[in-house]
Amino acid sequence: MPDFQYTARDATGKKVAGKIAAATEREAVRLLAGQSLFPLNISTDVKATARKSSKRVKGQVMAQVYGQLASLLRSGVPLLRSLKVLQKQASNETLSFVLGEVHRQVEEGINIADAMGQYPKVFSEVCINMSRAGAEGGFLEDALDRVATFTEQQEDLKGETMGQLAYPLFLGTVGSLLVAGLIIFFVPKFGDMFDNLRERGELPAITDLLLAFSEKLRTIWAGIGLGIAFAGVLLINKHLQTDHGKRQRDLIKIKLPLVGKVFLAFAVARFCRVLGTLLQNGVPILKSLEISSQAAGNRIIAKAIDDATDNITSGESLSKPLGGSGYFPVAVVEMISVAEESNTLDRVLIEIADNLEKRTTRQLSLAVRLLEPIMLLVMAAAVLVVVIALLLPVIKMSSAI
Repeated sequence: MPDFQYTARDATGKKVAGKIAAATEREAVRLLAGQSLFPLNISTDVKATARKSSKRVKGQVMAQVYGQLASLLRSGVPLLRSLKVLQKQASNETLSFVLGEVHRQVEEGINIADAMGQYPKVFSEVCINMSRAGAEGGFLEDALDRVATFTEQQEDLKGETMGQLAYPLFLGTVGSLLVAGLIIFFVPKFGDMFDNLRERGELPAITDLLLAFSEKLRTIWAGIGLGIAFAGVLLINKHLQTDHGKRQRDLIKIKLPLVGKVFLAFAVARFCRVLGTLLQNGVPILKSLEISSQAAGNRIIAKAIDDATDNITSGESLSKPLGGSGYFPVAVVEMISVAEESNTLDRVLIEIADNLEKRTTRQLSLAVRLLEPIMLLVMAAAVLVVVIALLLPVIKMSSAI
């Protein structure tokens, strides 16, 4: 429920101010009257409302909400009562507030999709448009059920991907810190020991380079490097806020060696799954393409889909411009072409998404397995170089003795 700021007088005539939670302004007046307060002014607490609705809710939580709402509606529970039940059992403050607001707006006669559309950080665009199609076509519970399945699949895929990458990232971070610690704190302790060898010109080149690098890293390079890194992060972040920067980032992602194909496959799979799901729920193809292009999560792919949409409005097929873009695999384009001819595009798109995600997940899993030993070898090589650089002069000194 929204918060209302009020100014009122109590039974003694003293002016008081505060906040009160109520579904509507009329209910706020009634609640104040029950506290023997006579309101002078009541207004919505805009900051509190914005704060409560600005946070995101986890995808797994929203998948449960969609599924529960679909089950309640299928069981014959009216929409308003279903929303109220979900609001009461929601443990997340943001979710509880948003469901209360959706309930209030639906009670006032606003379409549920329009009410959801006011909270884009909680309800995805796919959910909003499928809910609109379901409400208009009389199959809202089926639409919500499919949204729940789709959201859960996407969250499972995201969790699996992050789970596979967690160990290599941890390994790389720890290894980098270990090598940096050796060079900055451990290597300088040998500097004085090797001064005599340096004066006689007998210090191995690799040891001399390591000591010089350590000294620079501890003194000048540390400050300059941190400053340059900080400035670089700020500039890159500012650039990425622009449309041009975002397009460059998305293009780099799909052009990267090895992992670029993974990013591209996941983007195409997301597009196919969203488009197929929307078409299955009766959303017109042009609107479905508009939504699914944004759901791909890559502006380069979205541009190719938008170009294909323009061709469809002039009477051409979908597969031809997608294939001409160069970003969609040949097998995917062929399957879309056959599906258009047989009028099974919605079902085939879901199959394409399933196959792409399974194949790409296997490839990612294999790449991660290969990445782990490679990172171990790189770290071992770095440590070995440091050890050799420090042992060579020690061995030379021992031989001289």
